[in-house]
Amino acid sequence: MTPTTRPAPPEGVPLLPVLRWACAHPVELFIRRWNWKSALFSALFRGGIFFAVNLKAGWRAAVGAMLAEFAWRTATSGGWGAVTQMLRKVKPEWQAVLGVMLFVPAVSHSMEFAIHYARGTPMLARSIFVSICFTQISNLFNLYAMHKGALIVGAEARPLGEDMRRVPSLIGGFLLVLPLLAGRALAGALRNEGA
Repeated sequence: MTPTTRPAPPEGVPLLPVLRWACAHPVELFIRRWNWKSALFSALFRGGIFFAVNLKAGWRAAVGAMLAEFAWRTATSGGWGAVTQMLRKVKPEWQAVLGVMLFVPAVSHSMEFAIHYARGTPMLARSIFVSICFTQISNLFNLYAMHKGALIVGAEARPLGEDMRRVPSLIGGFLLVLPLLAGRALAGALRNEGA
């Protein structure tokens, strides 16, 4: 490998080789392929979550939790976004969903818990629970959006403004995924029953 050649993740393959590549190339994902769009939105949303959940403990506790989460997510969510961007090319697609639903949250929320435990975030269990719930939805949406070419960085990226203009239609399409899959499964079952 020459100094100007960057290692490329495998594409169109199952989840396991892609996760092995990710574990072997953390600098590539968390620095060189850092997804600033993911970092920006994750830090803003999650800082707000930690602020709202910890407000019961007082505004100082809420601001402290928000700032800790904002710093943590600003530093790392670009890397997690790069992982999600890489997982969008995993085949079969259900394995990509498995990766963003299990692998990414397991690693990121373990670290998140340790940071907030060490700093003494008062509403820790509730904060982490709400953050995990948000992760499940946001990771699936990000995977869907990235699969459609939005919210990605690098050579295939579009400007942030163009991504933002696409968000309403992306949300609509995302909300229709499960009903469409259920309809296809039902139609297939009915065809098999009639055969």
